Amino acid sequence: MSGSTNKKNETPKDRFKRLATLRTNEILKKLRILSNCANRSFYDYTDEDVKKIFLAIEEELKVARARFKRNRKKEFKL
Repeated sequence: MSGSTNKKNETPKDRFKRLATLRTNEILKKLRILSNCANRSFYDYTDEDVKKIFLAIEEELKVARARFKRNRKKEFKL
């Protein structure tokens, strides 16, 4: 395999960093593209439309964040 990263010999931490970076950058790029729709010279929308869009994004963000928190094991105490 060419390049400095050999995916076969990657540690789980390295794999996480590589994939999380790629996926985060993809999401950020898509959000920038979505923000292009804010240009009222080209698009017509209501405040309710915008509210629905960001509510959907925020809900999915909550789900993703919860999945990271859920994976942390807590010690049981009485």
